[in-house]
Amino acid sequence: MNDIFAKLDLGEYLDKFNSFLARQKPLFLQGDSKIHFENISELSKYDFKAPDEIKELDDALMRLSKQAVLHISEIYEFAKIIKYFSYLKKQKFEGRLGEWIAKVEIPDAMSHMANSFDENGEFSDSVDERFYAIKQAFSEKKRQIDAELKKLIYSKHITPYLVDTQTHYINSQEALLVRGGFNHALKGTVIARSSGGYFYVAPASTERLKKEQSELLDRKEEIIFEHCKKFSLQMSKSLLFLKFINNAFDQFDAYQARVNLARSRDYEFVLPNSSHVIKLEKFAHPALKNPKSVSVDFSKKVLLITGVNAGGKSMLLKSIISATLLSKYLLPMRIDANRSSIGSFKEFDAIIEDPQSVKNDISTFAGRMVHFARLFTKKSIIIGIDEIELGTDFEEAASLYGVMIERLITQDIKMIITTHHKRLAMLLAKNPEVELVAALYDEAAQRPKFEFLKGTIGKSYAFETAARYGISQNLVAQAKKIYGEDKENLNEIITKTLNLQTKLDEGIKEVTVKEERLERLLEEQKELKEKNEIKLNATISRLEKEYYEAINAAKAVINFKDIKDKQRALNVANEKKAAIVKPKKTERESLKVGDRVKYENIKGTVLSISKNDAMIESNGINLRVPLELLRKNGNEVAPPKKSSVSLNVDKPKTASLSLDLHGMRADEAIAKLDKFISDSLVMGFDEVSVFHGIGTGKLAFAVKNFLKEHPSVKEFHDAPANQGGYGAKIVKL
Repeated sequence: MNDIFAKLDLGEYLDKFNSFLARQKPLFLQGDSKIHFENISELSKYDFKAPDEIKELDDALMRLSKQAVLHISEIYEFAKIIKYFSYLKKQKFEGRLGEWIAKVEIPDAMSHMANSFDENGEFSDSVDERFYAIKQAFSEKKRQIDAELKKLIYSKHITPYLVDTQTHYINSQEALLVRGGFNHALKGTVIARSSGGYFYVAPASTERLKKEQSELLDRKEEIIFEHCKKFSLQMSKSLLFLKFINNAFDQFDAYQARVNLARSRDYEFVLPNSSHVIKLEKFAHPALKNPKSVSVDFSKKVLLITGVNAGGKSMLLKSIISATLLSKYLLPMRIDANRSSIGSFKEFDAIIEDPQSVKNDISTFAGRMVHFARLFTKKSIIIGIDEIELGTDFEEAASLYGVMIERLITQDIKMIITTHHKRLAMLLAKNPEVELVAALYDEAAQRPKFEFLKGTIGKSYAFETAARYGISQNLVAQAKKIYGEDKENLNEIITKTLNLQTKLDEGIKEVTVKEERLERLLEEQKELKEKNEIKLNATISRLEKEYYEAINAAKAVINFKDIKDKQRALNVANEKKAAIVKPKKTERESLKVGDRVKYENIKGTVLSISKNDAMIESNGINLRVPLELLRKNGNEVAPPKKSSVSLNVDKPKTASLSLDLHGMRADEAIAKLDKFISDSLVMGFDEVSVFHGIGTGKLAFAVKNFLKEHPSVKEFHDAPANQGGYGAKIVKL
C-alpha cells in the first residue's frame, strides 16, 4: 500500500492524514462503502472535539479474556474511549451516524470505571479516601524536605561549598550542588556529577524523609493494584462490550480523521461507483503546492497521453490514479465532487520509475516486460505506465506495446499511458477503446500550458524545449535538419490541428457559458414573474379587504337612528376610505441608447428603444424589457477611445480587513463579499478575513464556492480557533 502511495507522490498526504488519527490503523474501511460515506457526510456537518491519542489494546483484551489484571495505564486507555463515546452520545448526530452512536449502550460498571480517573490518568481521590490521605502525607514530607534543604543552604559551615542556593532534582531526588571537599561540612550521598566537575549531593538529614515518602508511594501502589484488580474483574465480565467499543472507536476515528483532513484543506469526498468510468472535474493533486486543476473524462479502456515535454503528462497520469485510489478509501481530495464520478477498482498499479538496478541485474526494458507479463493474469485493475517506450528501440517498442495493449484491452484492465512516440499513438488511435489526449504548448509564450486537449495526438516540442533550457539555436537548427523536413512538416500539421481544435473548444466553451447564463436569466425571470404575481395578488387582496371594511362601515349608518351616531359612523367610513393606500403608478424614466440600466437583479446597457420596450445587452445576451421596469444604473457607456485607454480606480473611502456576513441570505452575502474583495484589491490588501458562521452550513457553502471561482483569490482556508474556526475564512488575494 505504501509503495503505490509513494509512486503517486502521496506520501506527504498520507502522513498528514495519519496525524489526525488517534491511533494508526489500515486505510480500508470494512463494510458497506455507501454507509461509511453517509456517516462521513453527516459528521462533516458538525463541529466536534477530536479524540485524544489512544494506544493499541488488542493485547490487553487478550489478557482480559484470561482473567489477567491490567495495569492502571491500560485501564485508563479504555476509560478514554468510553468517555469519548459518552461525549459523542451528547452531540445528537442525525441519520445513520446518529442511529449508530445511539445504539452504543455503556454498562454502568464501565461508565463508573471511566469516571474513576482524573485528567492525568490517575485514580481520582473519590475512588478511595486513602488516596487523599497519602497525598496529604506526601505533601507534608515534601514540605519538611524543602525546609531541611533551605536550613542547610543557609548554614554558615556549608555556604563556602555551595555552587548555588537552588534545590536540584536528579531522578526525582532533591540534591544540593557543591564543590569538592564538602564532606567536612555536609554528610550525604553523591548521586551525580555536573558538567563543571561539581557534585550533586542528597543530604543525609533528608534520607529518612525520602524513605518515608517512598513508603507512602509503595502504599499508594498497593491501593492502586487493589482497584486495578477490581476493575479488571469487572472488565473481564464486560469483555464483549470492550471489544465492541474498541472496534467502534477505530471506525469513528477513521471517520473523524477524514473529516478533519477535509476541513483543514477544503477538500471534498467522492463515493466510488460500480462502473469503471472516471470523470474528474477540477481535481488537483495533493502534492502540488500551487496546483492547476485538471478535468478529464476517461470512460474508455486506455487513455494515451502525448505532447510537450514537461507539460504535465506524468502528473495527469498520477492525478487520475490518485483520485481513484483516494476515492476507494473514502479519503478527501481537492475536486468538484458534484460534477465528478469515479469508478471502483480492486487493484492499483503504476510503472513509473526505472526498474533497473545493480541488485536485480535486470535492464530497464526487461524489468518492464516482467511487470507487463503479470498484467495478463489480472482483472479489475487500473495501471499507469509512464514513458512506455523507455529502454529499447522506439520502432520495435511501438509494435510490441501496440500488440500487448490490444490484448490487455480485452481484459478488465484500465490503462493510462504517457508516450512521446507518435507511431504507437497512430497504431492505437483506430481502436475505439483508446482515448487520445495531448498536452498543449503555448506557441507565443514558448512554454507548456499544463492543459490537455482530448481526441488528438500531441507534439513533443523537443527542439523548442531544448532551446528554452539553454541549447544554442545553431545546434537546434542542425538537429532539425537531421530530423528531416517531412517529419517536421508532420509536426507542423499536428501543431496546426492542435491550435484549431483549441480554438474550437474555446468557442464551444464560450457558447456553453452563454447558454448557462441564459438559463440563469430565464430562471431569474421565472422567479421574478412568480414574485410579482404573489405581490400583485397580495395587493389586490389587501385593497378588497380595506374597501370591504370601508363599505360595511358606511352601510352601518342605516342602522342608526340618532343623527350624531350616523355622523360618527360616516366619519369612521371616511377614515377607512382615506386610509386605503393605492398602488402608485411607476414613473417611466427618460432613457437613451448607451444608458446603463438595471432590471431587478439584471444589469445591462440600452441598445435600442421602441415605443414601450427597450433592447438591453447583459453579459453578451440581448433582452427585450418594458421601459417602465427599467431604472438607470450609473452613467451611459462612453465610446472607447481609439488612441489610448485609461483606467481610473477610486479607492474606497472606508476599508476593513474583515467582513461579517452573519444573518444574511446567501445572495445578499455573496454580493457584499464580491464588493468587499474588490475594495480589498483596490486598497492593496493581500489577506482578509470573512466571518460567515456555522449555522445550517448553507451560507458557508455559498461563500466557499464563490471563493473557489473568484479569479483574484489565490487561496483560502478555515480560520484558526481563536479567529473564528470553521465559522470564518482567511482569504489570500
